[in-house]
Amino acid sequence: MAIAQAMCTSFKQELMLGTHNFATNGNAFKLALYAEGGGGKSSTTATLGFGTTAYTTTGEIANSGSYTAGGGALTKVAPSVATSTSTATAFTDFADISFTTATITAMGALIYNDSSSGNSAVCVLDFTSNKTSTSGTFTVQFPTADATNAIIRIA
Repeated sequence: MAIAQAMCTSFKQELMLGTHNFATNGNAFKLALYAEGGGGKSSTTATLGFGTTAYTTTGEIANSGSYTAGGGALTKVAPSVATSTSTATAFTDFADISFTTATITAMGALIYNDSSSGNSAVCVLDFTSNKTSTSGTFTVQFPTADATNAIIRIA
């Protein structure tokens, strides 16, 4: 598989450097969609995983409907901390994102910081199989924003 679900290693280091700000008035984050097997803008397959450091056009799906190069802007869910008697988990998430009147086949996505120089990668989403829409709405549904399910969790 060329797309592997992963929190990008560079993101972990950049957290320590203060590169990413998930606060309401912080950085802007985007989600770009990718095809596996050359279904994107070029015949090159997207290769995304923990080693991905930045947004790339390689293997990104073609423009369709409201989806354009670089993907769509994400709406952030404010960072929170959930505590129990033995642990504390900080987490943040995003609102679901939809692309309308689009014909899309995507195997995964990349969340990246559109405000950072170089469009720093945050995490890769593996859809495990191709997801499609035909002249319709393509929606990426994020999990519940809590310490167990949020897309970004630090325990």
